[in-house]
Amino acid sequence: MARMMSRYRMHYEVLFPSAGAVQEMVRDAGPNLFYASVEDRHRCCGVRKVEPLRRALGGAAAWITGLRRAQSPDRSGTPFVEWDDGHGAIKANPLADWPDDQVWDYLRAHRVPYNVLHDRGFVSIGCAPCTRAIAPGEDPRAGRWWWEQDTAKECGLHVSANVV
Repeated sequence: MARMMSRYRMHYEVLFPSAGAVQEMVRDAGPNLFYASVEDRHRCCGVRKVEPLRRALGGAAAWITGLRRAQSPDRSGTPFVEWDDGHGAIKANPLADWPDDQVWDYLRAHRVPYNVLHDRGFVSIGCAPCTRAIAPGEDPRAGRWWWEQDTAKECGLHVSANVV
């Protein structure tokens, strides 16, 4: 984040999860609740990621994501533009049809700062306890919630949209 802000001379608005909601969740289900069940993991993602995004997008007419069809089978139908029911806004996915090599070619050609964890085998990066590096040839989403079997590997940020 600091490299991006420096490179592009911009500042991000940083939002955090509600301390009260995190305290209640941990009090109810423990600090590592995400390992207990898919439902508990979704609860954690909801408190720590989905709710802050909801606040960030409050009143926004549109938002832009980096979702790409190549990221997972569940994202293979990602459209360029869709209506996001959950946020009442247009959701634009301008990189929807970019394969991995096109993304990396662009980053290198334009010297775009990126998360150095990518250089260490982290293909899909989320929260620290819920993300691991993957082996060469392993499914790109295998490093997310690796303890879960045969489940859609999504946190809830990108699940309530309809194609426009």
